[in-house]
Formats: sequence, structure tokens, C-alpha cells
Amino acid sequence: MKYLKVILTLTFFTIIFILLNILLKPKYMTDLVEGSMTNAFYKEDMVHDVIFIGDCEVYANFSPLEMYETSGITSYVRGNSQQLIWQSYYLLKETLKYETPEVVVFNVNSMRYSKPVSEAYNRLMIDNMKWSKEKIDLINASKTEEENFLSYVLPIMRYHSRITELTKEDFEYLFRTKKTTYNGFLINKNIKPYTSFPKERRLPTYEFQDIDYEYLDKIRTLLEEKGIRLVLIKAPSLYPYWYDEYETQIKEYASTYNIDYYNLKSIADSIGIDYETDTYDGGLHLNYYGAKKLSKYFGELLKKNYNLTDYRSDAKISEIYNKKLIEYKKALESD
Repeated sequence: MKYLKVILTLTFFTIIFILLNILLKPKYMTDLVEGSMTNAFYKEDMVHDVIFIGDCEVYANFSPLEMYETSGITSYVRGNSQQLIWQSYYLLKETLKYETPEVVVFNVNSMRYSKPVSEAYNRLMIDNMKWSKEKIDLINASKTEEENFLSYVLPIMRYHSRITELTKEDFEYLFRTKKTTYNGFLINKNIKPYTSFPKERRLPTYEFQDIDYEYLDKIRTLLEEKGIRLVLIKAPSLYPYWYDEYETQIKEYASTYNIDYYNLKSIADSIGIDYETDTYDGGLHLNYYGAKKLSKYFGELLKKNYNLTDYRSDAKISEIYNKKLIEYKKALESD
């Protein structure tokens, strides 16, 4: 009886400890929904011919459902706020455990960063990632000097102060989630026209750092080993500045390894993007209206140049995507 009481007591406190870890961790369902993007991928019920990886320049600018509706290709965006190149690499490695796409599209904007930016961005990406070797490696590569690994294992260590700040969201989404993105695309229909940005300043160096090339090589070789085509892009964001020196380095890398590179910023006018109406933050990211134009253009390009399948006539795939489109259009109407 004594041992049973001890076991029951330990079990009780273990359950309470687990529940507190779940309760105190931010839910990212109504506030900072960017923190829900990594986790949303695990609910997908099919594989995709195209995977996008990168930072906010992919999840704000490319809508897979618009691409399916206009071109019939299947795709998913695995992007997060300020997603650094080593984070894209480990997230890509994890993705390839679930599926093998025909093409991986990597947005090169993160080549400008060579060290972790902040814990806040790390948490948005990592908190809801499933545990795996990739997650462990990603944490170790990403954590700032002030962070420690154990705080990712036990969220209560990081979020204990939230006990006095809990909201309805924390209880409503304790054991469930809701749809916040559509195949990784975050809808934003707000309109804030471009006006101006700070004056372009000279940098100490324009050279991408060794760590950036190291992980770009890792992405390239990982995909080569699996027979997957790598495509590099620069999304049409006006700021932060994409310097000519950056462009030259990416073009040289692409030429060296026979990789296709598309600077979509340079052809934004021909795509039809209008920074008076097609951005929600003055030119940093496209809004839904701009993303719709870009997705139509790039979906048609991918389909034509990489011989991708049009699944609109495939009964099984079209049934799945038609349901997705219904949800997507309802969300567009309600925003």
C-alpha cells in the first residue's frame, strides 16, 4: 500500500508538471500566429511536388492554393519569421523524412545573416516542432548565448512567468489547434502602400559569410543525394535592401552548380505587382492581392520549366485540394 501511494503521488505530480508545461507555452492561435506555422505541416494528409523553404518572404508572398487553382501543382511553404539558413536546412531535413518533392524552392534572403537574431524568433519556429534529431540540431545551431537547451525541453523553465498572464486562448487551445495558414501561406489582406525606406547605407562587407555558404552547400548536396531539383529565388520585397553585391554572389553560386535562380524583385513590374496596393506593410511583404499575382506567375513558371504534374484532373488529389480551396476562400471572405 505504501509503495502504491508513492507511485500514485509521483504519477499525480508528473501529470500536473506535464499539464503546466503545455498550459504555459504560448499557443500562437490568435496572437503571434506565426508561431503555429511549423506545427501546421504535421497535419498535412498528402505529399507535395514543391516545397518552399525560407523566411517571411515565402510564407507572406506565395500561396500554394492559388498556384494549385491556376496551375494544378501541389506545394507547401515551410517558412517562419526570420528563418535563418541553418534553420531552413534542418527544417528541410525533417520535411524529407515525410515526403520527397520534385522541387525545393529556397529564398536566398537569409544569406545576409550569419548568427542567431533573437530568442523570440527562435521560439516562434522551434517551440512547436516535433522532437527529432533535426530539432535537437536546430536548437543547438540557433540558440543565443542567453538561451539553454533544457528550456526548449521543459517550456516551464522559459514561460513560468506566464502563470499570471494566462488568457482564454491558453485554455481554449490547451489540447487542440485551429487552422492559421493554408499550406503554409499566411493570409493578410491589409493594404499599406510603399512610401519610403531609410536611406541605403554602406555596409562593412557585402560578402556572405562562411556559415551561409556552408549551409547552402548542405541544402544543395542533401537535395542532390535525393534527386530533388533545387531552385533559388529572391522574393519581391523592397526592404531590407538586396544589394547588387548580394545578387552577384548568388548568381555566381547558381552558375557554378548549375542551379536556376530567379530574382522576382527585378521583374515585379512585369508580374503586375503594384506596391501601392499589393503590400500590407509598405513594401516589406506582399499582401494577399500581391501574393495572388506572384503565385499565379511562379506556379506557371514551375509547371512549365520543371515538368510538374497538373493534378486538377486527378480525382483523388483534386478532391483534397477542392476542400482546401473551400476553406481558403471562406477565410478570404471573413478577413
